[in-house]
Amino acid sequence: MALLAVSCSVISPERPYQPEQHTLRVAATSSIDSVPLRLGVKRGVFAAEGLDVQVVDSATDDEVLRAVLDGSADVGLASNYVMLRRAAGGARFELQGEAYACGPDTMALVALPGRDYEAPTRRPKPVIGIAPGHPFGKLATRLRLATEGVDPERITFVEMRYAEQISALRSGRIDAAWMTEPDISKAQKEYGAEVVMDTARGALLDFPLSSYVAAHDHARQQPEVYAAFRRALVKSQELATNGAVVRAELSELTGVDPTTTQLVALGTFPTSLNEVRLQRAADLFYRAGVVSERVDVASMLPQQDGVGAVA
Repeated sequence: MALLAVSCSVISPERPYQPEQHTLRVAATSSIDSVPLRLGVKRGVFAAEGLDVQVVDSATDDEVLRAVLDGSADVGLASNYVMLRRAAGGARFELQGEAYACGPDTMALVALPGRDYEAPTRRPKPVIGIAPGHPFGKLATRLRLATEGVDPERITFVEMRYAEQISALRSGRIDAAWMTEPDISKAQKEYGAEVVMDTARGALLDFPLSSYVAAHDHARQQPEVYAAFRRALVKSQELATNGAVVRAELSELTGVDPTTTQLVALGTFPTSLNEVRLQRAADLFYRAGVVSERVDVASMLPQQDGVGAVA
């Protein structure tokens, strides 16, 4: 297990004892969702709670959750889509906090100009490019195109990464690509791409996209440590209320130039763990057939044990 306790070498006058410092390994992808976590680590927010947080970079949300469940990570940041599917399948998680909720234009269908695809109804059988490991994008596209009168069963998805999406858009192999930020802004700036449809609307308006979770039993064995993590996470999420700070960190994280990141549409970084909001996500996935069993979010909440659980 990655959770360790090491002694701190500095004893302040206010704290005349040598406190323990706990190491927490947090698995996360290099997505915009992880910006507050990384800011909190850099600015000592977690250290102030006696935590040495080590971010473990992961390629996919599935990899994140595998690390949480096999004990190679103490906390994982993953999409609610993937996490709730695992929970419906029997995986036991304890929620530690929400990470990110979509905002207008943060995820969209994007096409190149001159392709006669200015409105969703222009393609009754659209071929959509989507990055691997983004099953939520397929659901979002189906839901939004259905509201525009397009039969979801007639949509064809082709998995491809960003560079291949641009090439496929140019050649006409795909009609549009489902993208998230900062790829949307990058495509607009570099290739003149146009938004065919904002998929962060309707049932997906302000939709909770991702959360921090721990393995249920492990979190219950270390309630004070995880309560400290939740306290620090709230403070880290608060740092992300400054859009300029988020965009600067995003540029460093993704390698996208600062000029482009200034154009990036941002969602919200929740500072509370909201059962109603997350149950909304779980219920939508159940109605859409993503999960076969309804997930009870209340069963995943941390214990209200007086040691700083997120409200």
